[in-house]
Amino acid sequence: MSVRGKTAFVTGAAAGIGQGVARRLADEGAHVICVDISPEVERVAAELGGTGVQVDLADREAADALVMRLGEEHGLDIVVNVAGITRDAFLHKMTDEQWDTVIAVDLTAVFTVTRAATRLMRTRGGGRIVNISSASWLGNLGQANYAAAKAGVVGLTLTAARELGRSGSTANAICPGFIDTAMTRAMPEALFAAQLEKIPLGRAGRPEDVAALVHFLASDDGAYITGEVINVGGGYRL
Repeated sequence: MSVRGKTAFVTGAAAGIGQGVARRLADEGAHVICVDISPEVERVAAELGGTGVQVDLADREAADALVMRLGEEHGLDIVVNVAGITRDAFLHKMTDEQWDTVIAVDLTAVFTVTRAATRLMRTRGGGRIVNISSASWLGNLGQANYAAAKAGVVGLTLTAARELGRSGSTANAICPGFIDTAMTRAMPEALFAAQLEKIPLGRAGRPEDVAALVHFLASDDGAYITGEVINVGGGYRL
């Protein structure tokens, strides 16, 4: 399952799932371009021997220009869209700002990066796109904005898979369940414990669990898998 010598563009790479993905791909021999709004991304990239870029992907012009520039400088074989935020509230209390902010980061930025990547991959003879959605794409209390964005990521990915197939590129979506990250650790302890009760395997997932599947889909062994929506949640949605 080699990705050695490939160039991988990973968003949200400063922490959590994104950092786990960047670390796995770097360990497997890929040159990883780590992208995040946090300045911590430069430290992570240096540790992995990759390239770190601090950017707000909600800035559509900046995101598009970044992908095109890096594609020309390094080539982009693998694109993994992980960056995401939450601004939770029940639907009747959700503000326009909470809605717009989450849609901008969790869906529009994924579209912008994916669109730019497809332009490059069409001319380069193929590539791998892996978009991180969420188990919440099927709906979740207090997450109308997040669920809508993550459902949009699924639809975007399936469309990309149809359009890119002839160029030899693949596009797949991964839907993590309850993953142990700083975001979930910020939950009240009782709520964290309640989420664990929903998981048949009896534990929260780790970023490494998601990263392992990303690695497979990005490798040559994943060449005939496209247009799939794959849960990584220990049975969370059963």
